[in-house]
Amino acid sequence: MTYALISILAITGGVWAIRKIWPSFKVCPICAGVFGTWLWILAANDFGYPADLTVVGLLMGGSVVGIAYQLEKRVRPNKVLVWKILFISAGFSLAYNIIYFSWFYMLTASAVISLLLFIFLDWPISSRQSAGKNHKTAEIEEKMKNCC
Repeated sequence: MTYALISILAITGGVWAIRKIWPSFKVCPICAGVFGTWLWILAANDFGYPADLTVVGLLMGGSVVGIAYQLEKRVRPNKVLVWKILFISAGFSLAYNIIYFSWFYMLTASAVISLLLFIFLDWPISSRQSAGKNHKTAEIEEKMKNCC
């Protein structure tokens, strides 16, 4: 666990530094630290180095919840709870099957996640947000014209 914590801090610090140098790099440093850590531990395990798969499972669970939280912003407000229940359940299943290389169940969980993304996410989110900003800007401009 000590190596995992050191790895998370190191990768997080590295991504944070990259973001300072390259501001258009929009990756969450802590998310990258957690993801990078479970990825290298899992890879090391595959190459025969002893690894505590419990730590990998904990980190993968954190990644699943973090992804669900980030994508929640694109889900219709009245569907958020259903989204979280289904996505997190499928994500945990995927994480478990990645750890134990159950290819059939990995593909099944991936298909379920893809279906959930298709059903729940409002894909043209950026155009909707920019349209909302344009509407607000036009409204403010109109108020300023009618001010005096």
